[in-house]
Amino acid sequence: MNAIPNSTEKTINQEQPKSLIILAKIISYVFHPVFMPCVMSFFLYVLTRTSFSGINDRQLMMWLLSIFIATVFFPLFTIGLMKPLGFIGSFQMPTARDRTIPLMATMIFYFWISHVFQSINNINVPIELKVLLLGNFWGLVVLFIINIFTKISMHTTAAGGMIGIIIVLMINSNINMIAPLFITLVLSGIIGSARLVLGAHQKGDVWLGYIIGILVQLSAYLYIKTFS
Repeated sequence: MNAIPNSTEKTINQEQPKSLIILAKIISYVFHPVFMPCVMSFFLYVLTRTSFSGINDRQLMMWLLSIFIATVFFPLFTIGLMKPLGFIGSFQMPTARDRTIPLMATMIFYFWISHVFQSINNINVPIELKVLLLGNFWGLVVLFIINIFTKISMHTTAAGGMIGIIIVLMINSNINMIAPLFITLVLSGIIGSARLVLGAHQKGDVWLGYIIGILVQLSAYLYIKTFS
């Protein structure tokens, strides 16, 4: 859902080696923000298996499938319909304005999946998963608002969300999270660097994405701990 402004990209691409540009594009696709909620949900299970101890394999697969449908399939399917209908000019959505309607549609799906997991009563849903999904929804709301004024990086917002949920795990879990935090910081730096190499954003929009991503996860954790 993030985009690359054509004019800026052409200017910066002329200053960068072609191999570096290709690598940056690969990184941007692999770590596209639309995949991050589903990927992070799986890695939450990998990192904190004890929190999922009461969940059988079938239930876990149903959860991950539900998250995939709500955060990957529906957003991509909706955006796929928007260009033929004239709501967006390009699938790349090169301007902040192009992202407005896709963000609004995606917010509905993120709200739905978060609400579903917050409302499950017969199964003990791990707090980390609730935090991740609620933080993703809040992050999208903040992105939508900031997008009115500047083209904030959705890639680094998702990367900041990775850092934020690892910090939540460090606070809420007895498991040593130093290695995952280090790996997440390195990956986040690589993602941000790739966006800058492609000329997709100004440095301020990249750093703002990191900050928002971290803050919404921590805020979601405080909210759930306080009111749940």
